[in-house]
Amino acid sequence: MTATLLALDTATEACSAALLHDGRTYRRAQVAPRLHAQLLLPMIEELLAEAGITLAEVDALVFGRGPGAFTGVRIATGMVQGLAFASDKPVIGISNLAALAQRAWREHGATRVCAAIDARMDEVYWGCYQLQDGCMTLVGLEGVCAPEQVELPRGMTAASGAGTGWQYAGRMAVQVEQSWPQMLPDAADLIELALPLWQSGQTLDAAEAQPVYLRDKVATPKA
Repeated sequence: MTATLLALDTATEACSAALLHDGRTYRRAQVAPRLHAQLLLPMIEELLAEAGITLAEVDALVFGRGPGAFTGVRIATGMVQGLAFASDKPVIGISNLAALAQRAWREHGATRVCAAIDARMDEVYWGCYQLQDGCMTLVGLEGVCAPEQVELPRGMTAASGAGTGWQYAGRMAVQVEQSWPQMLPDAADLIELALPLWQSGQTLDAAEAQPVYLRDKVATPKA
């Protein structure tokens, strides 16, 4: 089943958008903290124009649901909700930690990845993944903790590290074979992870598009 998917991500310093259409992925990305709200809509318009389609021809909207910066996660979620309501399209939320793991597989061939995003407040967002049928699949649970408290899920062996949380590698309780502490999530990887969900009908209504913060003491999504 072919699909046309539009993905947006603003959970970290990077602002990115990607469009899958006719088997080809178009993408835009820019590292521009605090400019996500201004950049996102022009990126979407450019992608649709490049592919020669309109929003009405998109099958589903994909967003990086977090974890990440509170304001950033809200920007992508709000944008996707608005577009989905306006066009009557379903949505798919993808973990930003999973997107990091998928990027590490795409760019470096890593099949077991510990993804970590700097959560500020001397903590990291943390999740471990391994490759299954071309997609990075969560092993154990995602969470937020101090670098000294991170651990591998039971049964997972040595892995690679991806994400800004690995700037604290010297404090990590987990040792990895290699790490990419400058790596940021990219909407193109959200597309890869969302495609099998779309094909199996695992989508949400626009109203169900909710961010995942992991840190309840900072912000709790409205019920």
